[in-house]
Amino acid sequence: MRQLFTRGRLACLLVFAIILIDQIIKIEVKTNMHLHESIHITDWFQLVFIENNGMAYGMSFIYKPLLTILRVVASGFIGYYIWQQVKAKARWGYIVCLSMLLAGAMGNVFDCMFYGLIFHASSPDYVSYFVPFGQGYAPFLQGKVVDMFYFPLVTFTWPEWMPFCGGSEYTFFSPIFNFADSSITVSFFLLLLLYHKELSTISFTKNGMEHSTTGENAKPADTSTNAGTSAETTN
Repeated sequence: MRQLFTRGRLACLLVFAIILIDQIIKIEVKTNMHLHESIHITDWFQLVFIENNGMAYGMSFIYKPLLTILRVVASGFIGYYIWQQVKAKARWGYIVCLSMLLAGAMGNVFDCMFYGLIFHASSPDYVSYFVPFGQGYAPFLQGKVVDMFYFPLVTFTWPEWMPFCGGSEYTFFSPIFNFADSSITVSFFLLLLLYHKELSTISFTKNGMEHSTTGENAKPADTSTNAGTSAETTN
């Protein structure tokens, strides 16, 4: 049974499942909601359809094609590192967190690479729809990322006497994000909290992989041979 459920298969299954869920949600939102349309679920949770050209939570400060290429390269490095850790039999939880990180990155990369080729542009006046491949709203690598989750947990007005922000309204938590973003964020904090030891030994070389092995099969060095050699040298 353990051979059927390996670390590598777990990683592949988790990455596939997260990307699938992420894309289903995005496609449902994009093809059923007008741009900037909102659906009130509760006072602290809404579905708000927006698109962004940038990074997680709508940030944007890098040329779009370059940002997409950097995401692809980063995903490749993460995937290679996961492969190293699977071979080294790293802890199961570590593999899960890394897989969540990779899946989140790949989910947004898919939007950037293909959404501009397969969708008509979204608008506040109409709902987007699929078009023949290559006849979409943007060239390859320049598609927009679909976001929809909005959690205005607390909204208040700053006191008038506060400098710069006095009298203005503030909402926590204001960023609008998607399922892939949440996968990245959750995995990132879990890695920092639970797997800082593994993170401190990250390396993409063969020797680095061996030194960073912290899995179940990691064995201590054989000190008996070294001790015997030292004794013979002393005599």
